[in-house]
Amino acid sequence: MAWALKLPLADEVIESGLVQDFDASLSGIGQELGAGAYSMSDVLALPIFKQEESSLPPDNENKILPFQYVLCAATSPAVKLHDETLTYLNQGQSYEIRMLDNRKLGELPEINGKLVKSIFRVVFHDRRLQYTEHQQLEGWRWNRPGDRILDIDIPMSVGIIDPRANPNQLNTVEFLWDPAKRTSVFIQVHCISTEFTMRKHGGEKGVPFRVQIDTFKENENGEYTEHLHSASCQIKVFKPKGADRKQKTDREKMEKRTPHEKEKYQPSYETTILTECSPWPEITYVNNSPSPGFNSSHSSFSLGEGNGSPNHQPEPPPPVTDNLLPTTTPQEAQQWLHRNRFSTFTRLFTNFSGADLLKLTRDDVIQICGPADGIRLFNALKGRMVRPRLTIYVCQESLQLREQQQQQQQQQQKHEDGDSNGTFFVYHAIYLEELTAVELTEKIAQLFSISPCQISQIYKQGPTGIHVLISDEMIQNFQEEACFILDTMKES
Repeated sequence: MAWALKLPLADEVIESGLVQDFDASLSGIGQELGAGAYSMSDVLALPIFKQEESSLPPDNENKILPFQYVLCAATSPAVKLHDETLTYLNQGQSYEIRMLDNRKLGELPEINGKLVKSIFRVVFHDRRLQYTEHQQLEGWRWNRPGDRILDIDIPMSVGIIDPRANPNQLNTVEFLWDPAKRTSVFIQVHCISTEFTMRKHGGEKGVPFRVQIDTFKENENGEYTEHLHSASCQIKVFKPKGADRKQKTDREKMEKRTPHEKEKYQPSYETTILTECSPWPEITYVNNSPSPGFNSSHSSFSLGEGNGSPNHQPEPPPPVTDNLLPTTTPQEAQQWLHRNRFSTFTRLFTNFSGADLLKLTRDDVIQICGPADGIRLFNALKGRMVRPRLTIYVCQESLQLREQQQQQQQQQQKHEDGDSNGTFFVYHAIYLEELTAVELTEKIAQLFSISPCQISQIYKQGPTGIHVLISDEMIQNFQEEACFILDTMKES
């Protein structure tokens, strides 16, 4: 059996939806950041906060920014004057962000006729969570394997070029765009605000996020590293339809207030204008070199001559193993507990090394941590893996290359005496849990070290060589340990 991946052309831009003109105003924008229970002087010393005040110019109020970003979602009416706006979003829903060129005539002439790069991020608004962002995101990755925090809805977006999503940065996407052309990007946020609350007993208040956009221009070496503009806004993400209910609740609360009390609050605006902010620290969080599996040029995928297989077929990155070792120090053991969602028990195991934890029996762990967390911790200590629902094997050798090698083998057998060992083909295992076409696309993308966005369709070769579109139902009917040959082709 063989598969074919249908890849979109690099210069193809799918345009859909209508971007209309708008007229919105916003005043009295401030910033309200939560404070943690620890020393704020330590937090402010982090690289992310060192230039927060100094990076903005003193005449910021009268300055006309080169770009303007508009999130097409209504702001909450329950926000006081001089506080930053708050926008409610539904999980997984596509929201449009309009990328507007706001330059005066003659301003930034060096980007005329050229592309700029914008990096989108969903980050924490609360500084306490910013301080532990890496641990928070790793915990979310563990709970939601294969999912991303931020995605681009490519079919609905207009004017974006070469969209990229690094598998190692779940909350970041980037793309190129021409300021002279109409550009709208539709984003999807897949995490909800209550997933990062400290205690989950139901009815808890979700944490706010920030959508931040950083835009860069090319330098002399053709790398997009020269900063042009940054802007962000505050959001909260709810389960589907939850944002609409919250907006309605806030509106009903405001209607019950007296006219005098209403004067203390901002009106609800139909769109959210992102306000200027400090650029996100490149050294700490962003790698300016091309992401793994991406070419520095605008072509999405490099195709070989003749056999239709990729020119470069790198091995997939090795799986990240996070098993506790006997040589692990107490400090490293504490970090391991945090990464594996055992933060509640870090104080109990303060002086435990890796060897101490591995010596604990199942009954010991259950007695210390309770039945539920005890069994989970014991399985994590022993490195027990959950068996996947379906295992398949794929070979990256194309059909034409395979036939050529087999013909060469047959010719050699005619001229040589004795048995031949045969042609050796390498297969890669793919483990599926959700049994969906989306999951299969992501796993194949990891195998090729490319973005899932670069795979347009996956087909299975059927009778008489026809191409059958892979669906969830087809994957659910795959046989266990079935073997497939993987081939690629350009989308026409």
